[in-house]
Amino acid sequence: MASVFVTRAVPGDALARLHGAHQVRVWDGPMPPEPAVLREAVADAEGLLCLLTDRVDSALLDAAPRLRAIANYAVGTDNIDLTLTRARGIPVGVTPDVLTEATADLAFALLLAAARRLPQAATDARDGAWRTWEPAQWLGAEVDGAALGIVGYGRIGRAMARRAGGFRMTVRSTADTELDALLAGSDFVSLHCPLTPQTRHLIDAAALRRMRSSAILVNTARGGVVDQAALIDALNAGEIAGAAIDVTDPEPPPPGDPIFTTPNLLVLPHIGSATRTARARMTELAVENLLAGLDGRPMPHPAA
Repeated sequence: MASVFVTRAVPGDALARLHGAHQVRVWDGPMPPEPAVLREAVADAEGLLCLLTDRVDSALLDAAPRLRAIANYAVGTDNIDLTLTRARGIPVGVTPDVLTEATADLAFALLLAAARRLPQAATDARDGAWRTWEPAQWLGAEVDGAALGIVGYGRIGRAMARRAGGFRMTVRSTADTELDALLAGSDFVSLHCPLTPQTRHLIDAAALRRMRSSAILVNTARGGVVDQAALIDALNAGEIAGAAIDVTDPEPPPPGDPIFTTPNLLVLPHIGSATRTARARMTELAVENLLAGLDGRPMPHPAA
């Protein structure tokens, strides 16, 4: 039996399979373990099941000389230094496909909520600003037939396009259109690309200026894909009409961050995959990866 450390309690029943095969310790704190605590916890670990909140860098790998398999409870790996893990022969697994539909559902929900100004309307209804039926109040943008630009046309981007078809939207993506043209020609821009050195701050001040003043930006990818300060400036200046984001940089933003008071900006706490079905299936895939890696078999869902 191998020693395994799991950085958070995760939903579903699949973790029982890991307990049945190996000696497993699950971090029971209300917050992710601090880096120093995590390094201490993995000192004797052979397997690690980690979350996107956990940095797997040189410091952690140096502290875990026996580590030989990592399962990341996410579809992305921007929290893991894959160059180092490959150099050390440590396989890394991810959880693809199972969160595709849940994340695309949320992305389209954000698009609709921002388009129809639902947060403001709900707040006004609760706070007594709803006096009567208002012909010129809470006016939003039409979604049916609008132009949707999708940045990143992988599994989730394609799922977003399928949903847009039900609203007869004209869809273009970075798979067939240059980014500048896509930004300039879209009523809605939805981000679905991974966070890499090339995509960090892909949507910066210049990119935001290329968008229509009536456009709405949706981000369910990673916070770092957007220059957050530039987005706040663009919304305050009215350069774009609105934004709805499920991811920030950092996560969460510190108390008092202007992101929470910026007009026409809807912020959610990274809930893209937060359905019971998706999260339980993520646990299953992570466990499958870790069991295979510790058994010396190829992981069924390896990181790219």
